[in-house]
Amino acid sequence: MTFTENHTEEQKQKVELAQKILGYEFKNPEILLAAITHPSATEGKPVKFSYERLEFLGDSILGAVVASEAFHTYHEIDEGGLTRIKVALVSGASLSDVAEKLGFADIIVFGSSERGTGRRGLHSALENVYEAVVAALYLDAGIEGAQLFIERTLIPRMSIDMAKEPENPKSALQEKLQEEGITPTYKLIETQGPPHDRTFVSQVFAGMKALASGMGRTKKEAESQAAKTALDEMNSKQAAKAEAKAAREQEKRAKREKREQEKRAKAAAKHSQE
Repeated sequence: MTFTENHTEEQKQKVELAQKILGYEFKNPEILLAAITHPSATEGKPVKFSYERLEFLGDSILGAVVASEAFHTYHEIDEGGLTRIKVALVSGASLSDVAEKLGFADIIVFGSSERGTGRRGLHSALENVYEAVVAALYLDAGIEGAQLFIERTLIPRMSIDMAKEPENPKSALQEKLQEEGITPTYKLIETQGPPHDRTFVSQVFAGMKALASGMGRTKKEAESQAAKTALDEMNSKQAAKAEAKAAREQEKRAKREKREQEKRAKAAAKHSQE
């Protein structure tokens, strides 16, 4: 692996360590360097590969591989259960935990503004770098390289228990929102029926934003139903977003392949005329 004189000793060492952790030597180490370089380290500097673009691509590849694994592994589980498995596996908590266990905390190149930001900043960076590394492997080694990495590091965590609806939706929602530093709150918005046959309507909020409403015979039941509805909606949106990203990326690849085919056809036609 050859680096130019513009690369620091820290960058060289971290790329070497990253390759050891991944068990793969990159043909183009620049891609790997981009994947492990936090945006704070490139502020105001021209970059050949964008960390954020790699993260976007890796997220799409990750979602597709996990969805395929869940689909082919659990034949008896419906769409809702498969979605819960996928969401649980690619959640920020899951990815950051995997990345930390792999030793990714030692390979991230931070800028001075991010050094010392503490546990919360590292948690987010670990998740993002995992996705960016997936993209880097895809670009350098093809889909097989990215898939092997995901199968080795993330898929072993997949469990049929992830398909189950949470027994305590309020706890599950709180855990999910706290990944973003938010604690859900509940508000009783309506009481229906006579005193001996009450129905309560509660609403759950993330900050000032209302997420969902729920009904129940008790306030606790209404809050639980509101949390369950909020979880279902969040999971569906997350799955739809991942699918849309994958579709856009597939469309881009198809367009690139078409352009390449047209170029080859023109070159062949020109060569035959000569």
